[in-house]
Amino acid sequence: MTLTIVSLLPKLQNTNGDAENARVLAARAGWAGLDATVVEVESAASIPDRVDAIVLGSGSDSSLEESRAALLTMHDEFRRWGTEGVPILSVGTGWELLSWGIELTSGHAVEGLGILPGRAVPGLNRATGDLILKSPRFGMLVGFENRARDYVGAEASPLGRVRAGRGNGRDSGQEGAVMGSVYGTHLHGPVLAKNPAFADHLLEVIATRAGLEYVPGEHTRTVDSYASAARAAQLVAAGVTVSA
Repeated sequence: MTLTIVSLLPKLQNTNGDAENARVLAARAGWAGLDATVVEVESAASIPDRVDAIVLGSGSDSSLEESRAALLTMHDEFRRWGTEGVPILSVGTGWELLSWGIELTSGHAVEGLGILPGRAVPGLNRATGDLILKSPRFGMLVGFENRARDYVGAEASPLGRVRAGRGNGRDSGQEGAVMGSVYGTHLHGPVLAKNPAFADHLLEVIATRAGLEYVPGEHTRTVDSYASAARAAQLVAAGVTVSA
């Protein structure tokens, strides 16, 4: 059995390298002795028959309408994936497009797919820099944020509590939105490479759904030691202590 990790709209939604999280999942699955492949999907017509996980990265505002039009043709699939518990990782504008909608400073609104509750609204200023949160399930998660909008009305479990950075904004103290196996986050870049516990959770869900067992391999532990060192350095730079 080959596990299929879908990288959704990588040509439009990969501004910060978020789409590469699909390859992180496939690589870690391979180190655990599981056969996995990444399939890049740019339209509904190219959705493979088997979908074990979806990664939807962040794009620029100039591509919002084009990305929305493409995602809208997959609306029924998103509903089915969410209901069936297929892990979906959405980052930045990818998350915003799966929300109720996006309000732009121009006054124009882009309607979302309504997969996750809440909506993106203009922030008072741009959020850039380290984003660190404490997750009850994954411990300290690190990444960076780079956006001009806040996220409100997230009537779902947060991914974690903000320790550094803005997160969802509006003094919520929270970051991300989680419903079942659907995740929305502002953690840009290869968040799954930096935070192996998060990646392993998704892989455990993927493997269990496929009737398989995920046990991290020896090479995984070596790579994770590098991630741990990088994460520790980012925590120190941001003035965040693990025990706090």
